[in-house]
Amino acid sequence: MSLDTDSSEVVRLRQIHKTFGSNHVLKGIDLVVERGQHIVIFGPSGSGKSTLLRTMNLLEEPDSGSVRFEGTEFGPGVAGEKSKFRGKSRVLRQQIGMVFQQFNLFPHLTALDNVALGLRRVKKVNSDEAELRSAQALHRVGLLDKIGSFPAQLSGGQQQRVAIARALVMEPKVMLFDEPTSALDPELVGEVLSAMKALAESGMTMVVVTHEMGFARGVGDTNIFMDHGLIVEQGGREIFTDAREPRTRAFIDAVL
Repeated sequence: MSLDTDSSEVVRLRQIHKTFGSNHVLKGIDLVVERGQHIVIFGPSGSGKSTLLRTMNLLEEPDSGSVRFEGTEFGPGVAGEKSKFRGKSRVLRQQIGMVFQQFNLFPHLTALDNVALGLRRVKKVNSDEAELRSAQALHRVGLLDKIGSFPAQLSGGQQQRVAIARALVMEPKVMLFDEPTSALDPELVGEVLSAMKALAESGMTMVVVTHEMGFARGVGDTNIFMDHGLIVEQGGREIFTDAREPRTRAFIDAVL
């Protein structure tokens, strides 16, 4: 059961604060993710991008602030407000998939079994059905011919696409990508970005932290520049040619 909310709204963050020791990493972030939206977050190292992403599925518990998914509160909440409906983090993580910088595949399992593991253990899907759905997910990322391969037999780009399939097979409503190409050799980046672009074109709701500005310009219908724990500027594709804020312009000029 959830609170009444705009049907297009999937995730809403309000007044998110997060500190690590004396480092105030997120300073009152507000962000709405709508169904089918493709949000790209970029900015300098240490600006809070990855931490923001990880608060969306509570891999990082915010110190304060509201994390609502389809109207249900999962975060600590905003001071002075009470939430009638409160969800559990494990339920949230089943609805919001995540792909990390590192692939984190089990080396002793084939690509198929790496993808099927969550279906079997978390969703208790029977083995035959899990294998069928996992093969379909691998097909979506162009790796049907690698279902019997072990991670050591795959390139870095292929391993990351297996990781994407692993998240996809759980049928999430939102996909989070935390700099998914940063651990790859340059010649392997394109195949992962192509798989992500295909997902975007299929209508998947996505929030992507990336330094790949070409991808951001092509896929991001909402683009966010972060610096020092704040959202400095947010806009459409015009942000890359007509940013309002000097900090945004300086960063874009330096990387494009």
